[in-house]
Amino acid sequence: MGVCYYIHNQLLKQPRSYMMEHAYTGPEFADGAIDSLLSDSGIPYRKLSDAELTRIAARAIADGKIVGWFQGRMEFGPRALGNRSIVVDPRRAEMKDILNARIKKREPFRPFAPSILEERVAEYFEQSHPAPTMLMVYQIREDKRSIIPAVTHVDGSGRLQTVSRQTNPRYHQLISEFERITGVPVVLNTSFNEDEPIVCTPEEALNCFDRTKMDTLFLGNYIVERSAAEATLAENSAEILSR
Repeated sequence: MGVCYYIHNQLLKQPRSYMMEHAYTGPEFADGAIDSLLSDSGIPYRKLSDAELTRIAARAIADGKIVGWFQGRMEFGPRALGNRSIVVDPRRAEMKDILNARIKKREPFRPFAPSILEERVAEYFEQSHPAPTMLMVYQIREDKRSIIPAVTHVDGSGRLQTVSRQTNPRYHQLISEFERITGVPVVLNTSFNEDEPIVCTPEEALNCFDRTKMDTLFLGNYIVERSAAEATLAENSAEILSR
């Protein structure tokens, strides 16, 4: 696609008519479909308002929980960008090991990435050009590395995603709520999957949550919590075994 644009704009001298500002071009699932899935699963869940959703999710992240975040249209491309993401607290250095032990099972040298509010990039990174698709690596300012150790690579760099209020208002609000609680406008963002392609559908997200040690799942405006889900699954298993 880049070659085509180069020919069109540079060689044929045609004016620019389109600029890709975000990668949220994949499938989206209505609350009704998610509600039906959760009802059929028998797992306890609650529906939240928009304000409750981001506030409760930000508090869970700040409390050290591993949060599955499934929202809106799926991302196009190689990175999870806040719609099919697992989100945790970047201030906790141990989060890298916890994620690998409980879900990701990556080699220990592979870094995890920061998502940061677009308007706050210059405070934490030496470069400030927007990087909305998480394909750029910038140096984290030396005085900030100890604040976000879980997303600081051994060379002091971070492969960041800058999050715009215009292109992803819900993810921007989540990070803003996290900053309100912690003073840090950054979260650790990794893809919502476990040794598989990034989840696309609500069914895939629920299955990934079920078989991993994720703490809390936010499917659209619905919340599923590990303790309640495990109790129901154990009850169902006991009932099946007793038959």
